[in-house]
Amino acid sequence: MNLRLRGKRALVTGSSSGIGEAIARLLAAEGVAVVVHGRNESRARAVAEAIRAKGGKAEVAPGDLTTDTGADAVATAAQEGGPIDILVNNAGVYGYLSWTEATAADWAQKYNINVIAGVRMIQRLVPQMRERHWGRVIQIGGASAQQPHALQPDYNATLAARHNLAVSLARELKDTGVTSNIVAPGVVLVEEVRATLTSLAPESGWGEAWEEIEPNATRAIVPNDVGRFARPEEIAAAVAYLASPVADYVSGATIRVDGGTSRSVF
Repeated sequence: MNLRLRGKRALVTGSSSGIGEAIARLLAAEGVAVVVHGRNESRARAVAEAIRAKGGKAEVAPGDLTTDTGADAVATAAQEGGPIDILVNNAGVYGYLSWTEATAADWAQKYNINVIAGVRMIQRLVPQMRERHWGRVIQIGGASAQQPHALQPDYNATLAARHNLAVSLARELKDTGVTSNIVAPGVVLVEEVRATLTSLAPESGWGEAWEEIEPNATRAIVPNDVGRFARPEEIAAAVAYLASPVADYVSGATIRVDGGTSRSVF
């Protein structure tokens, strides 16, 4: 299927590894000129170089989005090669704090990193999209935004905020040609998650080989209809669809890519 993305430019925040890297790589493969972002410049450059080695177009805009100054620098660098058509707000942190462990400062820090940082980029890039009458804003949310669990309350709340602001933005962008949507993954098998699960496996009785660990850990942590964790490329595929002209009629929507972890009719 031709997503008709060739010639577009995208900034994917937090794309120096994990889900963001997979999104950047797939968009580049679809002909998008991708701006790779991360706080670690060397890692961001490595991703960009790997994309270019496969014939894709990639630039780098490193920086810290948790301050206005840092966001200004990233937005300026991202637009050096031309205006941004697609903004994917992926950068964020999660952690494993419980209600008794998470302090007010932890809540505030998570909100700044996971929510306000994305708002900063929206404020800096969406006005130009409106002027050009075309653009895409995609928030990477999560299943626990709608069905939170006891662990990670500060993180779960930030996901809910991401979902909420995306729908509010969609209403704001009515009739502009710019859309705002959400991709909501379940647990994604990035390197850090795999390492954590492998370390927990012996004491949890999940087995020794990964072929045993994954289905057992899935049943214990995020039971779903597929029986495994998501791959970053599967999240990237949903983002690519929403980023494309093919999705012109999709507004304020949540695409859940969680294997059926979220169990609701609507």
